[in-house]
Amino acid sequence: MIDDLVVVCGAAGLLGRQIMAALGAAGCNLRGVDFLGRGADHGADLCDPVQAAEALAGARTIIHAAAIPRPTGCARNILFHANIQSTFNVLETAEAQGTTRIVLASSFSVLGLPFAPRPVTMQSFPVTEDHPVAPQDIYAVTKWLSEEMVDAWTRRTGGAAISLRMPWLQSAATFHPDVTTRRATPDARLDLWAYLDLRDAGRAAVLAVQSLEKGRIVGHERLFLSAADTYSITPSIDLIAGNYPDVGVTQPLRGHCSLISGAKAADFIGFAPLHGWRDYALPQS
Repeated sequence: MIDDLVVVCGAAGLLGRQIMAALGAAGCNLRGVDFLGRGADHGADLCDPVQAAEALAGARTIIHAAAIPRPTGCARNILFHANIQSTFNVLETAEAQGTTRIVLASSFSVLGLPFAPRPVTMQSFPVTEDHPVAPQDIYAVTKWLSEEMVDAWTRRTGGAAISLRMPWLQSAATFHPDVTTRRATPDARLDLWAYLDLRDAGRAAVLAVQSLEKGRIVGHERLFLSAADTYSITPSIDLIAGNYPDVGVTQPLRGHCSLISGAKAADFIGFAPLHGWRDYALPQS
């Protein structure tokens, strides 16, 4: 049971809906906020500071999952304004009203992948939180800047925060139409063949909120999440040999295990993925 009010920004989005469902199942005192309502409890444009303050009033924890989720199909200036201004207003409101806990829906794209227009240099596998970030495209830049803004907020206020760096979100309904065609292309290497089941994403948000509420997090922690396996049918060590032959491997990568380490998420919030594409039912013809 999470007793204090948790407000989820972006509650009607793909990720937000899953977070709302997971928090609701955990018995959370919950409010969902989304642009123009769209089925959420409260409609608000978080780029407007007045609307943001009204929507977030009384929150002890804020989950900021409201953002434009990819750089395609959107003008760069619009994406930058929406993602950064909303984060700024969320943090300003949190500071003004004494909200002490933030969960940010971030992205593994802070590494520079998968949208970078120029090649990204990987340092080692599996990727950990110590790996250098190298955003190029404007979406990745907004995710990195949002993390930095949250970092500054914790230093300034003494609050605690978790940024969840997630890869491509998938479900049984989306995986086969979205992924099976891409994984046979050269562009799959830009994903690091990584994905995360939506149910695990929602559960990670619950665990993050619980860890913050229990005082287990000091300052701001950035955590990579991933399914336990890749979305590829090729063993992980062979994926590296064929696509990143000059990148070192610092830990054993057995079978099809993910190229993104979940060790820190396991240590800090007790997260381990429970779902994977190999358990998904094949689509009906």
